[in-house]
Amino acid sequence: MPPPFIKIIGACLFVICIISSCTEVKHDNQLTEKEKKEGWVLLFDGQSTKGWHLYNDDKRASTWTVSNGELICGPDIRFDHMDLVTDKEYKNFDLTFDWKINKGGNSGVFINVVERPDIQATWASGPEYQMLEGSHPDYADPLKRSGCIFGLLPQKNPVDTTRAGVWNESRIKQLDGHVEFYLNGVLTVQQDFTSPAWIDTIGKTHFNNFPGFGKQTSGRIALQDWQKAVAFKNIKIREL
Repeated sequence: MPPPFIKIIGACLFVICIISSCTEVKHDNQLTEKEKKEGWVLLFDGQSTKGWHLYNDDKRASTWTVSNGELICGPDIRFDHMDLVTDKEYKNFDLTFDWKINKGGNSGVFINVVERPDIQATWASGPEYQMLEGSHPDYADPLKRSGCIFGLLPQKNPVDTTRAGVWNESRIKQLDGHVEFYLNGVLTVQQDFTSPAWIDTIGKTHFNNFPGFGKQTSGRIALQDWQKAVAFKNIKIREL
């Protein structure tokens, strides 16, 4: 009969083997087998901007580049602001992405974007998941902090904006116009885009000057080119 400590070691090794067999190592910009089975797809392959184009004009120069597995919007002011939008439109979805931003940086992710020549920018139709570095002057405004709907709804649950250069995890879920935003695991927005209350909220802001703003429950997803610099990775989506 083996000594007790041999039994203990054997049991520990067995548990470790079980855990190892059930745990998949995650790599940036790659899907695990579990994610694939659940229907997740990559919106960024870590090597190119395949699946994306510049809003209303895919031929102009922009600050968007891919480097070291990151989709980067640089701070080069020689170029006009040119947001990236998905080639595909989405209605019901679960979107996750990681992002980091430079000191004083400002960016965002738009949903339900309508791309037409007569609509001048992504923000004229699509509500924005705000991304703002904490030292930016706009941080003093609760309607402009990370994880809120820019200019419309503050954070539902307070969450600190992390420092410049630190990766954050964000999530946007939409099902038949019912939207949830998350920042680093914290629920920051719950809103029904089909409700009278939402239309009333828009009507009290400058977004009311844009007839199509916030009226859609489907459309393209856009990454904002605005100030300083921002980087994205692990952009994944699952249609619901």
